[in-house]
Amino acid sequence: MFSYDELTSPERELWDAFPEGRTVDLHAGVPGEDRVAEGGQWGPERTVRASVIAALMLGAHSGQPGAVPCLRLAGARIVGPLNLAGAQLAHTLWLEKCWFEEAVNLLGATIQTLVFKGCRVPGIEAGATRIEGNFDLGRSIVESGAPSHFHHHITALSLTNARVAGGVILSKAELNAPGGWALAAGGLIMEGGFFCRSGFVARGEVRLLGAQLPGGLYMNGARLDEPGPRGVALNLDNSVASSVNLSNGFVANGTVGLRGARISDSLSFEGAVLNRPPDGHGPSLSAPLMQAVDFDFALAEPPSGAVDLRGAQVSYLHDSEHSWPEVVELDGFVYGSIKVDEAGGRREAVGQRNSVAHRVAWIRRGPGYNPQPYEQLASWYRKAGHDDEARRVLLAKQRHRRQTLPPAARVWGHLLDVTVGYGYRPWLAGVWLLALTLLGTLSFSTHSPNPVQRGEGAPFQPLVYTLDLLIPIGGLGQRTAWYWSNDSRQWLAYLLIAFGWVLTTSVIAGVTRALQKN
Repeated sequence: MFSYDELTSPERELWDAFPEGRTVDLHAGVPGEDRVAEGGQWGPERTVRASVIAALMLGAHSGQPGAVPCLRLAGARIVGPLNLAGAQLAHTLWLEKCWFEEAVNLLGATIQTLVFKGCRVPGIEAGATRIEGNFDLGRSIVESGAPSHFHHHITALSLTNARVAGGVILSKAELNAPGGWALAAGGLIMEGGFFCRSGFVARGEVRLLGAQLPGGLYMNGARLDEPGPRGVALNLDNSVASSVNLSNGFVANGTVGLRGARISDSLSFEGAVLNRPPDGHGPSLSAPLMQAVDFDFALAEPPSGAVDLRGAQVSYLHDSEHSWPEVVELDGFVYGSIKVDEAGGRREAVGQRNSVAHRVAWIRRGPGYNPQPYEQLASWYRKAGHDDEARRVLLAKQRHRRQTLPPAARVWGHLLDVTVGYGYRPWLAGVWLLALTLLGTLSFSTHSPNPVQRGEGAPFQPLVYTLDLLIPIGGLGQRTAWYWSNDSRQWLAYLLIAFGWVLTTSVIAGVTRALQKN
């Protein structure tokens, strides 16, 4: 406990102002002398001991009737550790453009609104803290300290397992822990929004693993550099949020992790830049099993690393010519519809020229062969009423699958592709039937076959005979009435019978598919 006589002049001013919630402004009023970066050089007229702030927040000077106590301090040099761990604090702490000599410890504390606006702080430990109002670090610079028994990595700001009834405001703030954790907020439970908008810079991993963000995460225009030890710039694995906005100039120089994240509304990367970790290893986006309603992936430029969407589910997918890198993992990725953003905001219509080719090329960016991406794309085309495009996708699937088969199976696959397009091009079977009909008619018209029984049956007709060989069902009376003594024409007849079964079956299947609108 402090006696009033032990306090310095600025401390007495703060002591007197606290019961009425008045602001104590220690700024010199000279621009060159008020820069927070130079706060370590401020003299005793601007110095306040952290222990005095702690004593006031813990009730050393009771309030007055009709006034709301609040500690408001601006332009001060705060020396010594501010330790409020485990404290039950009933008042707001508002510090503006203050320079801290040592880290702030709020571990397990309960507090009202907490504001460090435009300050410079060498680390803030607020793990398991309960904040009943807002937590505002706007325009502040928070540096990392040494690893502690709470965190194995150097950490600038810790909100691990904290609960915030209001919002967290980090807009235009800097969190510096290069190679460590700029923000450690795993298990954070929010009621308001989490704002890290334009001007926010994090050097180190922003870690929101398993966080609950019903008010949304807004990092539009933020920049994430020098990622954590695993090359992760932003970790939202298993988080739950109403919306996540990583758009309008958002830059991540490291992996953005969304594994298992559940986003009830929109996930936007519109105009963002996603780069792989500086060491060249790891994806730009890792979002397997992610769920979102509206997924806008219209980036400003193609990601430099892979994009992993295995098992993800979205209702609406928006992409552009800049969305996809060389490697895209889509196995298990499910979407309800796709819209493509073109230059000038134009939308590509389903069925536009080359759209199927572009989508198939998108699928082929995945490593190896997986049938599900083709089936998903074909299903989308069917739902849109574009059966021809769906069949083209499924044909591409068979061609991709053929590359994984043994040599003999690949040869058979090529034959099926050329003759009937794996059954997805029945018109091709019709072309082959016409060509074989012409071939048979010309070949059989140069010589006459031998009758099975002389003097009986219809006279030989090369066209009718060829059709009788090609049509496997029924009969026209020619095939059974004549035979060839010439081996080459007999083998041609056998070949026409074999092709007839394959081609006629494909034509019937194609007609049936068209009639069923499948």
